[in-house]
Amino acid sequence: MLAPTALAAVTRRPSAFLRSSWPWRSLAYLLCSAVHAVAACVMIYAAYALGVGVATVAALLALTVLTVPAAAFERWRLRLVDHAPAADPHLRPPRPGPRAWLATRLREQATWRELGFTAVAASVMWWMDLGLVSSAIWLPLLLMSGPFQPSLNPLEGLPLFAAGLLLFPLFAYMMAAWAGTRALIARALLAPGDAEIIRSRARLVDAFEAERRRIERDLHDGAQQRLVALSMKLGLARLDLPPGSPAETQVADAHEEAKRALAELRELIRGVHPQVLTDRGLGAAVRDVAGRSPVPVDVDVSLPGRLPPPIEVAAYYVVSEAMTNIARHSRARRGFVRARLHDGALVLEVGDDGVGGADPAAGSGLAGLADRVAVTDGVMTLSSPPGGPTSLRVEIPCPLSG
Repeated sequence: MLAPTALAAVTRRPSAFLRSSWPWRSLAYLLCSAVHAVAACVMIYAAYALGVGVATVAALLALTVLTVPAAAFERWRLRLVDHAPAADPHLRPPRPGPRAWLATRLREQATWRELGFTAVAASVMWWMDLGLVSSAIWLPLLLMSGPFQPSLNPLEGLPLFAAGLLLFPLFAYMMAAWAGTRALIARALLAPGDAEIIRSRARLVDAFEAERRRIERDLHDGAQQRLVALSMKLGLARLDLPPGSPAETQVADAHEEAKRALAELRELIRGVHPQVLTDRGLGAAVRDVAGRSPVPVDVDVSLPGRLPPPIEVAAYYVVSEAMTNIARHSRARRGFVRARLHDGALVLEVGDDGVGGADPAAGSGLAGLADRVAVTDGVMTLSSPPGGPTSLRVEIPCPLSG
């Protein structure tokens, strides 16, 4: 998470995001997970050299002994992405000595939270952190090498080069977003009760959404228009060449590559921030998502007008993620979306007649939706018994003006 002063600067001037230190601080924060990667590699080597049983016992002992210093390291590295210090939640032992220290630590909830967090960080989170960093650097460079690949001519590689160039700022934003999310998780578990961090959570989300909208505008008004112009010029050039000639064939291939790159860029823009949400509001954006769903969806959205932007964005991503889950997991024949303003709150319901069994802990994105809704002081409830149906209900405070 950004410090309050840097967060205010990003909120005032979102376009300065890429020129700020925030992407680099996020990169350094995520690279610190190399410590956990080294520990995991040591455990894997120990399992190979000593046997799984001995290595497991050794890992449990090391985890128990190193939990407190590992948590202190996590609180220290938070300063890379948040200048606000993370308070140490541990109590001072009533008397000196290792026995008093150990007895105090074992009775504290903070110790057990730190144990769980350290176990997850050493087993799961480190490869997520380093994997995202690798993707943010390697994938754009791979695409930018398109014009230099022997299997492609320069014209065919130009769309790939443009796509790679566009992915650098997008991945910088994604890396910063994950670093902020990870920092929120770490602070919630390792330094709970931090009132200032809780208050700044909504400001952080607002800053990210402002930057997301800026990236969407830049992609839509800049890169997309250039790709459209390139596609048109290639199409016109193709008409001037003899049909079936080698030059016409190469230009035709480049034209198809440009059209594919344009289609992928449009999908990317829609994922970053849908233009229809900005221009026409939540109702139109929900109908757009439902219209692209492979499962038929009944939409019943009745709102008196535009809602505050943070509420519209949160509600849109609830619907979007729910539609994705319906298409991927539900095996439903039909779904529905309903939205109303009721008693000063936006009530949003999404459901389907599928097989049910949706579990927020199973990686379906529901846990992330709950966090996004919580930022708006909303409440999310899920009913999904085995065999179905599934119903997701979200209530977000939205007092009417006047």
